[in-house]
Amino acid sequence: MDIFVIQGPSRLKGRVEISGAKNAALPLMAASLLGEGPTTLCRVPDLADIRTMLELLGELGVAAAREQDGTVTLTPADADCSHARYDIVRKMRASVCVLGPLLARRGQARVSMPGGCAIGARPIDLHLRGLQALGAQIDLDQGDIVARAKRLRGATVFLGGPFGSTVLGTANVMMAAVLAEGRTVIESAACEPEIADLADLLNAMGAHVSGGGTPRLVIDGVDELTGADHEVIPDRIEAGTFLAAGALTNGELELSHCRIDHMLAVVEKLRETGAIVEPSNGGAVVAATRRVEPTDVTTQPYPGFPTDLQAQVMTLLALADGNSAVTEKIFPDRFMHVPELLRMGANIRKEGPTAIVTGVKRLVGAPVMASDLRASAALVLAGLIARGTTTVRRVYHVDRGYEHIERKLCDVGARIERLSE
Repeated sequence: MDIFVIQGPSRLKGRVEISGAKNAALPLMAASLLGEGPTTLCRVPDLADIRTMLELLGELGVAAAREQDGTVTLTPADADCSHARYDIVRKMRASVCVLGPLLARRGQARVSMPGGCAIGARPIDLHLRGLQALGAQIDLDQGDIVARAKRLRGATVFLGGPFGSTVLGTANVMMAAVLAEGRTVIESAACEPEIADLADLLNAMGAHVSGGGTPRLVIDGVDELTGADHEVIPDRIEAGTFLAAGALTNGELELSHCRIDHMLAVVEKLRETGAIVEPSNGGAVVAATRRVEPTDVTTQPYPGFPTDLQAQVMTLLALADGNSAVTEKIFPDRFMHVPELLRMGANIRKEGPTAIVTGVKRLVGAPVMASDLRASAALVLAGLIARGTTTVRRVYHVDRGYEHIERKLCDVGARIERLSE
């Protein structure tokens, strides 16, 4: 197992290129199951989760060709297999997004209940309820979801849940509905840019989807789809992580290939901490030259502050000059990074779904262990600013969602080594 050994503190300065969005690429790849002919995706990041999805699609009869520049061509070649096995699906929760395309295109799907990061309960009942509304028969057999339908029928589907709209659920129902008979209306759809990106690809394949990126999607089913060419949107979570890193280290970073309009809530909160964040040539720049100011953060569905950046911003607030409150309204148990930050000298007190962060003057290096993807990024950021050596274990978590993060950080002044433990 690999570890990161980080020498701090460091000040980051330079240019970072943001990769294509993992959370967009995975459902886009699943959408290739719907088309007749190849679908070519550009700027697909080189990540563990992407490799898992390629493995899964290969088992589902999709031939994949990947080029070094991040271009992936996916061609459905064998429509006989519709079983997404536990051995693959357990590695990555987003594997469940093959359920809708398999059901719509092949009339049946058998998908293991998904795994993924340990950040609290994430049921998929909204996915299944949406597919049932379209006429699917859903059963559970030995831990597998078994879905069947001769042809789905359009319907009005409500996808609101106790913690907001479901992103993967919206993707699943939308991909199923594009081949359903008649019109489907999805109310309380997820508004994330990744959903709008998926709608753009589906339309390029011949679907009729309107309202992508809004709470109301209208989908008029068609008989068949073709392949298409599409470029994956920039990763707003990676970009937000590097913005936080620049602010945390009093650095000066220029981010290329990022969409600042996709992270307005993040930019606003970083500005409240004293960071300077501005758009620049199709990207963004961040600079910080003084002590961090405290602020309160509450995670919300898009366009609110993303849960996937909660841990990274908490690391920044651990050095603020005062008290901050971080409230998690998407995954209330997503605080497994807190005990590790405490080991580094942070002062954080958890009260239900809220963490009270009292800023300290400095963090100190320590051995820490990553529990999930975004927590691992937060610990890497903490190591950048901590005095001394920080060793981060289980970095396979960070490899799931950040493309060569240690290389990108070292290129702008960090001191990180990846070692085999």
